[in-house]
Amino acid sequence: MKPCTIPVHERPRKSDGPLKMQIVVLILLLLLDLPAMAQSLDGYLGSDRCTGCHKDSAAGWAGSHHAQAWTTPSQETVAGDFGGTAFHHDGMTARFQTGAEGEYYVEVIEKDGSQAEYKVHSVAGIEPLQQYLLETEPGQLQSFDVAWDTEEEKWFHLYPDQTLPPLDGLHWTGPYKTWNARCAECHATGFLKNYDASRLSYASTQVEIGVGCEACHGPGKDHVDWADTWETTRTPPPANHGFPVDFADPRQAVEQCATCHSRREANLDGNPVPGTRFHDAYTLALLRPGLYHADGQIQDEVYVYGSFLQSKMHARGVTCLNCHGAHNLELKAEGNGLCTQCHSAAGNPDFPTLTAADYDSPAHHFHPENSAGAKCQSCHMPERVYMGNDWRADHSFRIPRPDLSPVTGAPDACTACHGGQDAAWAAAQISAWYPDDRNRGRHYGEVLARGRADAAAAASDLTALAQDTSQPGIVRATALWLLEQSNDPLFAARLTDLLRDPDPLVRAAAASLQRLAPLQERGKRLAAVFADPARNVRMAAARAMLGDTENRLQNGTARELQAAMAEWQDAMANRLDFPETHLQLGGVALTMRNMGMATSAFREVVRLDPQRLDAWMILARITAATQGRVAAAAVVAEALSANPEHPALLAAQAELEGKPAPQGDSE
Repeated sequence: MKPCTIPVHERPRKSDGPLKMQIVVLILLLLLDLPAMAQSLDGYLGSDRCTGCHKDSAAGWAGSHHAQAWTTPSQETVAGDFGGTAFHHDGMTARFQTGAEGEYYVEVIEKDGSQAEYKVHSVAGIEPLQQYLLETEPGQLQSFDVAWDTEEEKWFHLYPDQTLPPLDGLHWTGPYKTWNARCAECHATGFLKNYDASRLSYASTQVEIGVGCEACHGPGKDHVDWADTWETTRTPPPANHGFPVDFADPRQAVEQCATCHSRREANLDGNPVPGTRFHDAYTLALLRPGLYHADGQIQDEVYVYGSFLQSKMHARGVTCLNCHGAHNLELKAEGNGLCTQCHSAAGNPDFPTLTAADYDSPAHHFHPENSAGAKCQSCHMPERVYMGNDWRADHSFRIPRPDLSPVTGAPDACTACHGGQDAAWAAAQISAWYPDDRNRGRHYGEVLARGRADAAAAASDLTALAQDTSQPGIVRATALWLLEQSNDPLFAARLTDLLRDPDPLVRAAAASLQRLAPLQERGKRLAAVFADPARNVRMAAARAMLGDTENRLQNGTARELQAAMAEWQDAMANRLDFPETHLQLGGVALTMRNMGMATSAFREVVRLDPQRLDAWMILARITAATQGRVAAAAVVAEALSANPEHPALLAAQAELEGKPAPQGDSE
């Protein structure tokens, strides 16, 4: 949702009917800390209850990255050098020491001269880097930005190019590095965040730290109850042996992994119970700029699932467990052997549509055997490095298309290795090797690239892409999101059929597109969507109705809308420790023409993240409209204290004071 969609000088309207009042109350309750809906932890027993019977699985799991995703500090778990070492970065000094009782401490002298010593609360990860969690307030853990490189055995800063004073939102003490909010749910089992927005504090709990057995399989009580009596009763096992997840079902298997291995926004507080449908628990990030390149290749850290959804392998029923061990997480074969489980002359009977051929030969890859270019991964799963030294492979398993790079601006696997060459050279090489261009036809990346540049101009192609059921759902949903940026109601009318698409990603994006439709039509089209099977689709439909009241919905539909709105409300209440949430709430309040609530929301944004320039500028505009230029100038001065010499703020200050804009202003 855009943070500002109307001119702020418009006065609030007195009344727009009962739904308007409901939404105003909804925002007010959210801003006043309506408690989030709690999840139940009934039935969790802890991994220790599993390991006695499942010894082989437990042995593999015990040494895995899952088991050691979050541990208490000890000689066995701490890899970093806490023997009085120091690390310096951008005016900050961190000293790492061991106490008399064997505890681990980090003394931090910030660039502003402030100093504090923290006892290491816990440890995150084992390789290729390890982070340390420090408790800065009771119950609140922050992930420290100086990490230990386990390969080179040295301290390093995760963001060496950033200059961050202690009050910066991206500083290690800021909201984006809060472990409770951003990380813990994927490093723990049965985690509940328990954020209290009125007290600005956390009372987080978990069944166990680390990704235990029940983090993937679900609560074990029903399974144990059956197993404990089986010897005497020989009672047949319950469905899935008493667990809520059936890993033999490809959808369930992939979605369970995706709960953590995806870039997404959580709708619930902490871990959803395993087996919860992904689109009930999360809103998946689409192929948006900054996260993905226009052709869908990884750009920012997106954690696999959004990439895998683009692949033909996913479409054919391949799951994570076809390549990765379920418990030790290791690859099931070394090198190209992993791919030739299926991609070989013998093929694989589990995937009969796959063309059987010899792919692991120079006749296919045109590189010397055992060279980097002969590795399947080099061409089909190019890697990027995140967090300083952690290489992650793109799981879209794409065919290299250097011919698209000039159109999409995306990198290509060929010139990533052949640094002295350009995309045209690489495209010519591939064309010479493969004269048959059947795999070099039109690509959705071309359409998405044009849509990013000008959604209105690319609308026809975006519409065709959204309707193309042969394309991955995440791609089609992204096309719909881009069409929404065109602000043309014609496309909302043209694509109503997609509200009934099989893919919930597409249905949710189609529901969001309906916000462009005239009010009467919007209510009619979305009437059936308020009861969609997927929570994320229901919430998208409810959001599309925000700001409008004359819907004249029938009683039953109105109740369904209220229920969907309540689900959205609960999701927002679960994220009140995120600046992004308050930015959305501020946008909703502006849509309602409620300047008081908008001011409260944007104030919370800049309290959490003083560098959110968009929130500061909207606050200044609201203040100018409601209190005058002098008060607005005070807001801009406050913003400048947190963002010294920022060109846009200096220009706004000059405008409010009736002075010429500063020379060299680039905004």
